[in-house]
Amino acid sequence: MSVERLRDAIRDIPDFPQPGVIFKDITPILADPELFKLAVDMLAAQHREQPVDKIAVVEARGFIFGAAVAYLLGVGLIPVRKKGKLPYQTLDATYDLEYGTATVEMHVDAVNEGDRVVIIDDLLATGGTASATAGMIEKQGGIVVGIDFLIELAFLKGREKLEGRKIFAPIVF
Repeated sequence: MSVERLRDAIRDIPDFPQPGVIFKDITPILADPELFKLAVDMLAAQHREQPVDKIAVVEARGFIFGAAVAYLLGVGLIPVRKKGKLPYQTLDATYDLEYGTATVEMHVDAVNEGDRVVIIDDLLATGGTASATAGMIEKQGGIVVGIDFLIELAFLKGREKLEGRKIFAPIVF
């Protein structure tokens, strides 16, 4: 099955970015054109029959998958970046990570009232990044119609922070 092929390609990197954390490295998927296409197609398939206006992509690995999905769906792209990385006026949100805190931003004009937005990131951990991103989109009048990840770390219970939202994550650890 295709999900197993993707799962088997992910490698564990112990103690990165700090001791005690096991990083799920997706670069073997990115390096294999067949696996990369499979991952992008799997994410895009969730929204082919659903009206979507924009894909919000979370820095940095969310950019890789989300940009390709936006291209396939023919919709706009909203970059969500770490604080201080966007050149125009921004809206920000601070959240907890599994090993600290972070702040993300998006441009204040990235979402129009009523825009139907899908958030894409590579991995669901504690749910903080996705929750913060959804909050910024909704504050600007957008509607979050889905939140997609390639990988979910279920033991970190990130889905709880996203309760009531449509979540897709084909690979679960």
